This record gives sequence, C-alpha cells and structure tokens, in this order.
Amino acid sequence: MTEVSSGLPGEGSPGGVGATRLKDEVTRVADELARDGRFAAALVTRPHPLLVLVAREELHIVIAPGAVWDGGRELLEPFAPRFADARALLFLLGRPRDGADVAAAPAIAGILPADASPDELFIAVTRGFELLDAKRRADRRGESLSRFEYELGELVDIAHAMSTERDVSTLLGIILEKSRFVTRADAGSIYVVEDTGGVPSLRFKLSQNDSVEFDSREFVVPMSTRSIAGSAALEKRSINIDDVYHLPPGSPFSFDRSIDLKTRYRSKSMLTVPLVSQRGEVIGVIQLINKKKEAKKKLRSEADIDTLVVPFDARSEELLGMVASQAAASLETALLYEEIRSLFEGFVKASVEAIESRDPTTSGHSRRVASLTVNLARTLGKETAGPYKDVSFTREDLRELEYASLLHDFGKIGVREKVLIKANKLYDEELTLLRARFDYVARTIETEILSRKLRAIEGGAAEDDLELLDRELSQRRADLEGAWQAIQTANEPTVLAAGNFAKIEEIAKETYTDLRGEVQGLLGPRELVSLSVKRGSLTPAEFDEIRSHVSHTFKFLSQIPWGKAFRRVPLIAGAHHERLNGTGYPNRLHAEEIPLQSKIMSVADIFDALTASDRPYKKAVPLERALDILGYEVKDNHLDADLVRIFSAARVWEKSEPGPASRVWR
Repeated sequence: MTEVSSGLPGEGSPGGVGATRLKDEVTRVADELARDGRFAAALVTRPHPLLVLVAREELHIVIAPGAVWDGGRELLEPFAPRFADARALLFLLGRPRDGADVAAAPAIAGILPADASPDELFIAVTRGFELLDAKRRADRRGESLSRFEYELGELVDIAHAMSTERDVSTLLGIILEKSRFVTRADAGSIYVVEDTGGVPSLRFKLSQNDSVEFDSREFVVPMSTRSIAGSAALEKRSINIDDVYHLPPGSPFSFDRSIDLKTRYRSKSMLTVPLVSQRGEVIGVIQLINKKKEAKKKLRSEADIDTLVVPFDARSEELLGMVASQAAASLETALLYEEIRSLFEGFVKASVEAIESRDPTTSGHSRRVASLTVNLARTLGKETAGPYKDVSFTREDLRELEYASLLHDFGKIGVREKVLIKANKLYDEELTLLRARFDYVARTIETEILSRKLRAIEGGAAEDDLELLDRELSQRRADLEGAWQAIQTANEPTVLAAGNFAKIEEIAKETYTDLRGEVQGLLGPRELVSLSVKRGSLTPAEFDEIRSHVSHTFKFLSQIPWGKAFRRVPLIAGAHHERLNGTGYPNRLHAEEIPLQSKIMSVADIFDALTASDRPYKKAVPLERALDILGYEVKDNHLDADLVRIFSAARVWEKSEPGPASRVWR
C-alpha cells in the first residue's frame, strides 16, 4: 500500500500527525457512506487509507483529501483510465492549495468540506453517479449513431456489390460473406430453391467458415419442416436458435451434427432467414452460425465457443433482414439473367447447328474457331511487351468474342447449298454430263473411222492404208483419254494456286459435231471457267456468292437486340474476312478500321480452314505447312504479324478443345 510522502500537511515523514489526521477524515467519510442506507446498491471500499471508492456497476466515485491532489496524485493513477473515459469522477475533501490547477482537471467533479455531513456526501455522490450515467448514455447514443452510420454505409456498399454482380455463384458468395460480416457470424451456408418435377427442394450451394477449413460439395435436400432451412423456407420466417444442440421444446426440425463431427466444429447459435422474391416466392435461404463477440477471433475449441459465441440478437436479425431483402432482389435478378443467358446460349447453339446442317462439310468449324479465337485473346492479355502489352479482355468481352466467333458464318444460310458443299471445280452433274460428252465423241470418232475403213475395204484399199486408219483410231482415242485425265486432274481443287491450265485451254479449243449437226466445243464456256480456277474449287461468281455470307451474317446479327454488353457482335463477326491491306471483303476495310477482335478471329479462321480434316474437297494441311501459309498471309499484308507470331509462339491450338467452345464466362 502506497503512503503519501512529503507535501502533505504536518510533519514531513509518512507517519506525521498531518497524514494521520487525513486518514481519520477519510475513515469517517467511508464509515458514513457505508452506514448510509441510501447507498445499499453501491459498494464502498478503501483502496488506500487516503481514498474512498464508491462503486456502482462499472461506475466509480473516488473521494480523497485535497492534500492528495497537492502532493499525492500518484495514488490516483490506477483510476486514470476510468477518469479518461468517464467511468469515474473525483471529489476532494477540503480545498487544495492550487485552485487553478483543480479547475483545469476534468476528473474533479467537486470539492467538499473536510467535515462534510452525510447529506452533503449523499448529494455529491448521487450527483456524481447521475453525471456519469448521463455521460454514459450520451456516449452510447453517440456509439449507436456511429454504429448506425457505419452499418448504413456497409448496407449501401453491400447493396451496390450485390446489384452489380450477375454471376449467380459469385453473387451467392457475396451474399453469404456480407451477411456474416454485418452479424459477426463465424460461419454460414446458403441454399437455393429448385423445382424438380414440381417438387421444391433446397440445393446447398456453398458454405463459409472463418475458424475451420473443409471442402463442401453441392447437394440437394427436400424442402420440409424437418430441417431448419426447410422450415424457414416453407414458413417464410426467420428462425433464431441460441444453441442448435439444445433446440426449443416442440421444434419440428432437428439439427444434423454429422458435419460438425466431420469438421471438428461446434455449431451453437444459429440464425436462418429465407430469401423472398418480389413475387413473394422463396428463392433461397441464408443460414448463419455462431455469432461472435469479437469478429476477428477464431473458434478453435469448446472453450472458445463457450466464451466467444453469443446468441444472435434483435439487431442481428434486423440487419440480416435488410441484407436478405437486397439479396433476394439481386439473386432474383441474377437468376433471371442466368435464365435469359441460357435461352440466348440455346439460340446460339441452335444457330450453329443450323449453319452446320446447311454446310455439313464444315461441321465443327464454328466451335473450333470460337475456341481458337478466345484462347488467342486470352493469350494477348498475358503479353508484357509489344503492341498488345496493354490489351486485356474482360469476361464480358470474351463472351462477346465467343458469340461473334460461333456465329461468324451464320450468313451461309443465304448461300445456295450446292455452292457451299462444292467439293470440286465441276459439280457432280457437270462432270457426269462431260463424261457422257467424251463418250459420245469417242463413239463418234470410232464410227467415223470405222466407216472410212469399211469404204476403204470396199474400194480394195491396201493393207497399209487400213493399218493407218487403225493407228489413227488408237491415237485419237488416246488423245481423248489424255484430255479426260487432264480434266480430272484439273477438277481437283488445290490450297495454293496450281494446275496445267494451258492444257485445259487446248482442250477447250477442240470441237465435235453434235446430233443436230452443229459444231460444239469439247468444253463449254462455264466448264472452262470452272476448270481454270487456280486455287480452291469456286469460280469467281461462286466465290462472290460465298463471300456474300459475311454480309448476310452482319445483316442477320444486326437484327438481334444484343444489348449494351454484346452490341459489337455483328461488327466483329462481319469483319473477319477483311484484310489489312484493304483487299478483304465485304467492305475492303484497312488495318486501322478492322476491330482487333476480327483480326484475332481471322487468324483462327484461316488456321482451322487449313488444318481441318473434315473438308471433302481437300486434305488437312500439316501443322508446319499451315503455319507457313499464315506467314505468307502476313507477307501479303493480309494478317497481323504480331497476332500470328503470338498464335504460333503460344501454340494456341493446343489449348483449344475440338468440341464446343469453352464457356469463358463461367
């Protein structure tokens, strides 16, 4: 126990007459207060011979002689924190020497006479407690106001976070996280209502836990009152339980402890709230577990549960109700958005199937191009140098690009089917007619020469003359067969410009006489044009018709209300055949006018057209040869050199799946 040293009245030593007198005064005051029945609810103690402490709950009144203020303030140091936060006040017995110093001390509530009467003591102590109570109420009001402002700010932030998220899985995570945050819940789960065959059920979507880690998987449970979540959903009411191991008597539901046993966790307090849509339908359930006194504490043991976990109070229910209302609206919007997206994806899928049914020779092309295009776009986002180091595509950008890639050939619906599936330079029926013509010419030659031979025999021609006719017949047959072989060779399309076109032109000059006696060319004008195609199988007119599919694509896609996020789909899809030097189609755009997404798609489109093995009119080009051809396209200023370089260096084709394009927005 500390004794008051020099500075107090009387003798300079601690045991002086002045100190003894002060102790006696303090003893008298303590006795008076202890005997006063009006302080029955307060506790009167002597923390020091020169101090009296009157305590009521967490509030304290300290009474000390004025001399303590003059020369023994160290006795008051243990109460300094309480003086500072207005949980204690000091009354002095007798006026100290330095009055100005006293006036500047906020802890001093008043100065009593050294011989203060019981009534004076009662009034002082009572007024002191009233002052502390008033200050505490004011502080609590301030804290409540600050807490309200803080919670309001958090609720606004939560509403914004929920209202801007469209992905259902991400949104559910935000809802659960924010619900736990405002209520200080250690753990929680969220369910979504499903309707399977007309029977409603609850799908467990995800869980969160600050104290333990465990893998949780989705599962479906019947919606019934046997579970807490089911009861909350069916009855459309919140259920607040202090301890789920000790449920209220008569509860229709039970608590399954198996997850606690598996994770070595102890669920105690629980608050379960349904998510009700604007149409009054329950679309989900939030279930919060273990409200904590301190949000950052971890619940590692039973002792932690006992000391740190408290029931969810009315304010928690109120806050969670606010969050749940916003969550229900956001989830309903997200689910509707998901439904619309599913419908839209179904439309895109049906459109792709329509394209492929129209042109089965390129089945799978649209999906492969979409996969290649999206993966090349992703690769660009990883570049740290070069012209594309600052390029990045958002999730919505990639969805837009994938839609455009999947539908880039949709305009083929407006192209004649025979042109789409033309495998060789001549259509099958054209080649059949040409074969018949050659057969007719062969028979005509044979008939002519045999007739001449018969007349020669009748005229007594020599054997040598007859042999000449036989050799002429053989030669003309051979020439005709050679011409046919040349036509068959020329009829086969090539990837690069190739063919013996001089031979075809010679054949076209040959004539024969038809049954009407009219002289005809061995090859018709259309056949000559078709067989003179240097690359591929299409004539210029047919190629123009094929090219028109891009214009059809743009016109068709422009009729679809894509919305703000995907408004560029028609433009991107409609420019995938444009070339950097302005020689592309349909609008002959130059490099700076072509969208980057279209340039990316062009690389993917050409690569797949070269390497695809499902084209009946050509064989798949080996990988290295395909890359060389892409290089030629760069030299011709058709394709972007950096895009081709990145495509080749990253081996984008190895990251792309041969099946449907990956859903990049998941």
